[in-house]
Amino acid sequence: MLNRNFVKKTSAMLSLMLVIAMMVPVLAFAATGFSNLTYKYGSVSGSVYSDVYLDASKNDAVYVNVYSPGTNGQFLGTAQAVYNNVYDPAKGWFYTIGSLDVGNTYTSLTVNTTVYKDGVVSVNDSVYSTVSNTTPTNNNRGGGGGGGGGGISTGNGTISVSSDGSVDASTLSSALSNNDTVTLNLSGDIALLPASALVDAVKAGKTIVLVNSNGTLTLPLSVLKLDDLATTLGIKVEDMKIKVFIAKVTGATADDLKAAATALGATQVANAVDFDVVAVDNGSKTAAVDFGNTYVSRSINVSKAVDSSKATGVLFNDTTKKLSFVPSTFSTEDDQTIATLKRNGSSIYTVVENSKSFADVASHWSKTDVELLANKLVVDGVTDTQFQPDRNITRAEFAALVVRALGLTPQTGAGKFKDVSSDAWYASTVATASYAGIIDGYEDNTFRPDAQITREELAAMVVRAMNYVDIATNVSDPQSVLSKYKDADQIVWAQKEIAAAINAGLINGMTDDTIGSASQATRAQSATMLKRFLSTARFIN
Repeated sequence: MLNRNFVKKTSAMLSLMLVIAMMVPVLAFAATGFSNLTYKYGSVSGSVYSDVYLDASKNDAVYVNVYSPGTNGQFLGTAQAVYNNVYDPAKGWFYTIGSLDVGNTYTSLTVNTTVYKDGVVSVNDSVYSTVSNTTPTNNNRGGGGGGGGGGISTGNGTISVSSDGSVDASTLSSALSNNDTVTLNLSGDIALLPASALVDAVKAGKTIVLVNSNGTLTLPLSVLKLDDLATTLGIKVEDMKIKVFIAKVTGATADDLKAAATALGATQVANAVDFDVVAVDNGSKTAAVDFGNTYVSRSINVSKAVDSSKATGVLFNDTTKKLSFVPSTFSTEDDQTIATLKRNGSSIYTVVENSKSFADVASHWSKTDVELLANKLVVDGVTDTQFQPDRNITRAEFAALVVRALGLTPQTGAGKFKDVSSDAWYASTVATASYAGIIDGYEDNTFRPDAQITREELAAMVVRAMNYVDIATNVSDPQSVLSKYKDADQIVWAQKEIAAAINAGLINGMTDDTIGSASQATRAQSATMLKRFLSTARFIN
């Protein structure tokens, strides 16, 4: 007869093994971990990995949440981690946290993950970690204003700037030498940054965040070509200042902007703010700062809670009196909705809310993507009620959509294609896309703007758009990605681009085993691919 205690222990063990067996599939689903996690200079950065690939096109994502120390720590912020094209067989797919600013007042922080799979929070997706503050101690930071005011440094990378905008060179230089990011709290609308204090910081790739009651501008100093700007002004770098302007727009311009929103059927839900960055001499001469293809973030408070699928940041063109899409995301902090707009240029910005629908997409597979991009002013209907999702799209039409999605400044002047007339509606669009490296012509120096675009050409343009915003797209072995498609040999020239588009989740096969590269793309397919691109680039949420 078996020992009763042995039976009890065996039964308990079998029960435990059964529970574990039931849990294993769940625990293996979207398990995550952290790598190279750091908390320094008030920011949390590093990587998070997942043993399940998170497909952004299916609303998959991994978020990193930061709390103050302790079991019941205060929530401090969250950020979506972005796939960095790294895969480790032992750990899975790696996603970059970036830099999550939470302040420098804590000795340590608690960090965890939230994983979304197919748009919903997955089960057992959280992993917790504690990270210590590694900011070096330095008792020589900051310094007084000096030289006529110029601001007061708190010693932790924050400088208060008086209403006249002056910033003392030694104060700024000291703050930048001891901090990767320096915050300037503006009493007024401007800040005058001595270029002499920025030289080393520009080379080191440091950042200045400028804040006032109108908004916030995060300025990566690497965009400042100080020598070129000084040459344009005809002065030495040490005699130049960088003027940053963050001002609420009022008067006739504000009225024109509101009228432009109304004309689109949209509602303005934030103040209009003029963000401008220029180089100035000691007189009245200025030189515009060219951001290149660096997307600079600026934030504006929104007057109410909004649905991110119906709201968007916009740029107001004071010449044409029209609004256009700006890559923008929305977050909430202390019950305040904040819009973060990203663009590689200075202008007047605001936020509008829209609610577009089209009768002919009501039951179409592309409804969600089409209406989202229509609300964001990226795509238009053929009429107010018709989108015609299954109609083919021309090369010029899709080039226009990519230019809009990137929020690019229109280029003028003669184009390089002999079949693009300077008075054609798409002349500026084609010139802009060509300048940004989004499009190429044919060997006979034509663009063929009215030709219907193929899925191969569509994929190539979107992958180039990803490259433009500095998202890596290289696939080490394109054939391994394409091997599942029996018609892959019909791809004429864009094997690498199509493989990259598939790998990034921008394009799917026409069927499980066909890619349909030579098929003519439709308006619905174009909208869906652009939506996936904007999500991957974190240009929308």
